[in-house]
Amino acid sequence: MRLPRRAFAFLAVFAAVTFPLLHPLNISDRVSPEAVKFKALIDSIPAGSVVMVSFDHEASTVAEVRPLATVLARHLFSRDVKIIGLSLFAEGTAIGNQVLSLVAEEYGKKYGQDWVFLGFRPQFQAAILGMGESITNVFPRDYYGKTTSELPLLKEVFNYSQIALVVSVADGDLGYAWVDYAYTRYHARVSAMLTAVMVASYMPLYASGQLSGLVNGLKGAADYERLLDKPGAAIRSMDAQSMAHAVILLLILGGNAAYWWGRKK
Repeated sequence: MRLPRRAFAFLAVFAAVTFPLLHPLNISDRVSPEAVKFKALIDSIPAGSVVMVSFDHEASTVAEVRPLATVLARHLFSRDVKIIGLSLFAEGTAIGNQVLSLVAEEYGKKYGQDWVFLGFRPQFQAAILGMGESITNVFPRDYYGKTTSELPLLKEVFNYSQIALVVSVADGDLGYAWVDYAYTRYHARVSAMLTAVMVASYMPLYASGQLSGLVNGLKGAADYERLLDKPGAAIRSMDAQSMAHAVILLLILGGNAAYWWGRKK
């Protein structure tokens, strides 16, 4: 059976995507200034401090936000910084808990002492404002049903005053809410890790200093992995994306060349 010509194009793209996922090529070594600044921001946080990570995204963007959250959790745990995780978007809840659980296990961190996951709360305005007064009042029980006031970590952390940084891992507008309510009302330090399509909308907040840090999509996650010298899913995904783009470009050039050659004949 003879394969149609377009089948070879599909096979070429398939090979271009699959090979880098299995064998990372680390094609680019250029790192964005935003990623450098964000890493420096995390490095400036003393060991033993607490960072709040909010998974404010849908499940549809997991391929982009999961590498962002994973490299952040690895950096924080490697520096013995504690994490309070939560979600203001229902779909991000299970993903956030899974990311923190896996990375905590990787670094030997103990639940309740080194990290907690509070779960999901609707009405994000009320939740963000309420945590400025009392985290345990907004989340009386955590994701696992445990009483939050009895967890060792939350006996030391009452509100934003004891939190070194809030990071919103977002694919939409919820990062704005952290600036509007946590930064403006309670002077919490806020940063964002965003899907690439949202970065332009947040740049004015970053330029004005209302966002202390910003990481730009999958490319930013790959940059972050390079800065930490911990190649992972982001670098593999960026390699696959770059190789696929290169193959598609070659196919376009080859198709046009074949067309003009046939027309000449």
